[in-house]
Amino acid sequence: MNTDINILQPLVLNIGKVHCHTEWNYKNVCSPFTRIYYITKGAAQIGLPDGIHDLRPHHLYIIPAFTPHDCICKTDFEHIYVHIYNESDHDFLEDWLMPTEIPAAGTLELFERLLELCPNLKLQQTDPQIYDNMSNLYENVRKNKQRNLGARIESRGILYQILATFMSKSRPKYTIQDQRIERIVNYVRTHINKKIDIEHLAEFSHTSKDHLIRIFKKEMKTTPLCYVNKKKIERAQVRLATEATLIKEIAFQLGFEDQGYFNRIFKKFTGTTPNMYRKNINRATP
Repeated sequence: MNTDINILQPLVLNIGKVHCHTEWNYKNVCSPFTRIYYITKGAAQIGLPDGIHDLRPHHLYIIPAFTPHDCICKTDFEHIYVHIYNESDHDFLEDWLMPTEIPAAGTLELFERLLELCPNLKLQQTDPQIYDNMSNLYENVRKNKQRNLGARIESRGILYQILATFMSKSRPKYTIQDQRIERIVNYVRTHINKKIDIEHLAEFSHTSKDHLIRIFKKEMKTTPLCYVNKKKIERAQVRLATEATLIKEIAFQLGFEDQGYFNRIFKKFTGTTPNMYRKNINRATP
């Protein structure tokens, strides 16, 4: 597994402190950025694939990018939120199993300082269908990069410290024993924009297709083709959310020669078509 922290390039998309009531109830939220919550008062819940998690004061919670979840609130609830976008080609965090909840001891000053450094990145709405769209993502990336260089450097340093509190209690999502599989995984991540088929991967790993499928599935719990397509579709989701590039161009630039095939693979992993995915993201753009 690649543990090079240089591929972790966190950027603050949004940060703010908000007091919510029962309006903080949203279903099927799934975004191309990571969310971190510092709970200050009250109580709420988040529904994740592994079940319902209570949000408690003085605890931190993390929701990795592309994690479907529900926001559930039945009473008053106050929290500091940070939305983190990773600018590198590969999201370092996706390789780790992180605890959803950790104690917030010693981190409040970090969040308060980050609020001071990012005064113009507060959400105007709490509804993800309003703020989680292409225009807002692009605009917030632009706003962040226009800030003073010192503030940007300090902000990234604080994000590293906050993420480190989760990483200290994390473990690798998988431990690759076979160096051939590790080379393939790294190859896929660095050549995600190229056409990658099983024949090429077998040649690259100096093994037969059938043997490659067996050893890859043993290490990664999935097939090589499924892994490749999953990584390509995740990249497509980011691009659909942050760019105005034509869908057929995105498909072509990710190595899909047939847009129809790209559409089918996209729907298989996301439950919707690329066109509907983009429309859903942009339907509530302010």
